[in-house]
Amino acid sequence: MSEAPAQIIQLEQVWRTYVMGAEQVHALAGITASFAKGDFRAIMGASGSGKSTMLNLLGCLDRPTSGMYLFEGNDVSAMDDDGLSELRLRRIGFIFQSFNLIPQLSVRENIELPLYYLNLSTRESLERAETLAERVGLADRLNHRPSELSGGQQQRVAIARALANDPRILLADEPTGNLDSSTSAQLMELLRALNEQGMTIIMVTHEAEIAAFADARLHMKDGVVDRIEESARA
Repeated sequence: MSEAPAQIIQLEQVWRTYVMGAEQVHALAGITASFAKGDFRAIMGASGSGKSTMLNLLGCLDRPTSGMYLFEGNDVSAMDDDGLSELRLRRIGFIFQSFNLIPQLSVRENIELPLYYLNLSTRESLERAETLAERVGLADRLNHRPSELSGGQQQRVAIARALANDPRILLADEPTGNLDSSTSAQLMELLRALNEQGMTIIMVTHEAEIAAFADARLHMKDGVVDRIEESARA
């Protein structure tokens, strides 16, 4: 019998509550869930269902109001701001809908940006940027600026940048939201290939066609996981 994959993330009765005047809004309402190494999960749900709050919390951009969040066995909810920053820098890669590239920098410089904070040498940074650009199919675009690239190419740069710190997980927030359907499919094939190479991916999307690339879909409603659908490919 094969060993069960190691859990990277474990959530136990996690709540995220916001105080708005005299009212309390429960964006997350007691979520218990886990994500294992090699998972490719899509988080879906209507506006206000809690999916963006969930992704922010998983990415250590927000903290739970109560409950336990373990990342590789470490209690995230007990970490201070410096600890959370270090975890984001060394363990988590982010992909955003709007790409978030720096327009004045070249493709190579955008990919290298996270490496600056890891204190890699100039040579190491350059070699890693070249390797990642090739991995996402942009080896011939290293000296181009974002404005010289298509939307799909810009998102590929963003994926390469997200991989620069050799993260344990990739978090993607509507990664195809600004792309046409053909480019979206190509991008999702790239993410799927990365997952097949062992990368753990958690993605928020409202598009069923995009979520179909994942192994499982977590449908959120009123701050909880309402149901989980396994993909036929899982």
